[in-house]
Amino acid sequence: MEESEVATQKETVASTCVRDSAENQSNEATGEVSNPAAAAVCKPAEETGARFNRLKLLDKVMQKSLEKFIDIASFNRFASTFRPLYKKNPQRMESIHKQFIEELRRSIQEDISRLTEEGHLEFKLNELDKLERAAKDKPAPAWRPSGVPEQDLCSFLMPYYQKQEAYMRLELKKVQAENAALAQKVQAGRESIAQTENRISAAVDEWKASVTEFETLASSLCPADVFDV
Repeated sequence: MEESEVATQKETVASTCVRDSAENQSNEATGEVSNPAAAAVCKPAEETGARFNRLKLLDKVMQKSLEKFIDIASFNRFASTFRPLYKKNPQRMESIHKQFIEELRRSIQEDISRLTEEGHLEFKLNELDKLERAAKDKPAPAWRPSGVPEQDLCSFLMPYYQKQEAYMRLELKKVQAENAALAQKVQAGRESIAQTENRISAAVDEWKASVTEFETLASSLCPADVFDV
């Protein structure tokens, strides 16, 4: 029954695509603009069928799980839980159980719908289609866990740590180069200060020598006994 429904759905999509393709060709011949909504509907039959199957399979799984959960809350189990009330009024208990099942089913169905919308399951299924198409073009096998958590964790973290190590090495080289340039500037400053100190010392020595020479010359030109009375 389900296969016939899927086949009918595919035939409907295919017929729609053929009709829209013929309309687009006629519109192109007459220069008219084709309908973008019809073009959006006309997708590859295989892709549309796969997405339809996934959505239908998800809904089928959720409905089966819901039915199994509802079956657990059967009337016999419900009545055995509230046996004193069941003995007093079995019909009333059946009515309460029926209302309970309806309310339970409705609330669970609302939760499923809300989770489907909040989880963006349709978008995720589309992404799954893209991943499958991309995987077909990659001959290399996909990653699979080895069964050893330590190895799997290392295989996942090692590339990250290697990138971080390479980045830190590059930053270390930059810092070392900056430190070397600063050290050269400091050395050059020290040499400049030493040269300035030498020039100052030499100038002081020259000044002292000139003062001594001047005093000697002054004493030789003006002896002290000339001024004696």
